[in-house]
Amino acid sequence: MSISRAVVWTDHQSAKIMLVDDEHAMARTIRAHNYQTVQHGSNVRTQHEFYAELCDELDRVAEVLVTGSHTAIADFRHYVDKHRPPTAARIVAYDVVDQPTENQLVAQARKYFGERDRLGAVASPG
Repeated sequence: MSISRAVVWTDHQSAKIMLVDDEHAMARTIRAHNYQTVQHGSNVRTQHEFYAELCDELDRVAEVLVTGSHTAIADFRHYVDKHRPPTAARIVAYDVVDQPTENQLVAQARKYFGERDRLGAVASPG
């Protein structure tokens, strides 16, 4: 089965990726590895590793809707814009939402992509 759209809910510790089409939904969860690094004395490196792993998963789909808290979205968006422009180009929108269930994520994705299809529009991320 080939699914070309996904919705992601992310915070700074984990990301829930829902691959969706009109009939199917498949979930995958990615978790950050929490350890302090001597180089930075912070979690900057682990945050980048987490975002890189998330981007690797998103590179498998054509269109992505990213959801999460305002801060989590801003940090992820900064990372993809700076470090992963090809991934950034696949992100069609960012939407602030508060910890939805898997079913709510699927419904949100189907609504968003359904409206996008009906309008025939290519919306810019934002």
